[in-house]
Amino acid sequence: MNFVFTVGDINGIGPEIIVKTLNRLKKSKDKFIVVAPSHIFAETLSLLNFKLDYKIFTQSNLVLSSDYISLIDLPNSKLNIGKATKHSGKTSYESIITSYNLIKNNFADAIITAPISKTAWHLAGYKFPGHTELFGSLCNSKNFVMMFLSNRMNGSLLTIHEPIQKVSRLISAKKFETHLAVVIKTLKNDLLIEVPKIAVLGLNPHAGEDGKIGYEEIDTLSPIIKKYKGIVHGPFPSDAFFANKKEKEFDLVIGMYHDQLLIPFKMMNFSSGVNFTAGLPIVRTSPDHGTAYDIAWKGIADESSMFAAYKYAKLIATNRKKIGAKK
Repeated sequence: MNFVFTVGDINGIGPEIIVKTLNRLKKSKDKFIVVAPSHIFAETLSLLNFKLDYKIFTQSNLVLSSDYISLIDLPNSKLNIGKATKHSGKTSYESIITSYNLIKNNFADAIITAPISKTAWHLAGYKFPGHTELFGSLCNSKNFVMMFLSNRMNGSLLTIHEPIQKVSRLISAKKFETHLAVVIKTLKNDLLIEVPKIAVLGLNPHAGEDGKIGYEEIDTLSPIIKKYKGIVHGPFPSDAFFANKKEKEFDLVIGMYHDQLLIPFKMMNFSSGVNFTAGLPIVRTSPDHGTAYDIAWKGIADESSMFAAYKYAKLIATNRKKIGAKK
């Protein structure tokens, strides 16, 4: 299979965790593409004292082989280690656009993205909140879901990068049911879970306590949950849910907002969790952590989450081919 890695923010740990992951995959029969400025890739190899065989290409003359890494060279970009800059934002964005063109033209089976800085994107003039929304736009898809995968817990977010004050009014029956349709299909087709079991966390403390602390659970969530009897359960008070390790009983946990789900997920899986954009026609995964500017270019970054992102990308791409072959 063929996989393309985007460089992420060059001033962070992206280049390092890509190279460390590829070093672990030296004996793999898969074919790998990295979209990055060649001087950044070379400097990362020098930093880590690694020797990886690679050849430099443009998009127009790209050749893939399991004998070497195919490096698509982006324009030189100024390093400013540990800081978000317009240069690093431009490079990370161009890497993503190039990777999307590669998968669209069947050069790759999946994209694995290194962490970007939203601040750097904004400095460079790009207004997308993150990878998820950008790939949704590129794929012309409105029904995409930010999902998190690990051996200990899978989760998804009903709202993504939104201020807390907006969350309540963004939760609607239509949005919730559309979300459920995407994650159920994803669990069945991408993870091959024939009869998924899904938990839904309440928005309010104590899941609203029968309307005493809010009505979203009664008015919006519960009626939809009842329509999916046997598959979707809840809404659960999030504190008691995680305190009692209830996530072990479900194939997926749906959170209403970012930190409600991401705090417990990252506590369980900080070095091994994977971000997956569900509902797209392409496969895109990434590590579940940020640019880690504080340890950038020190050679000490842990590549475990990036390696896990590769493994999930391969699993999902393989499962989709199996499903496609049966149709």
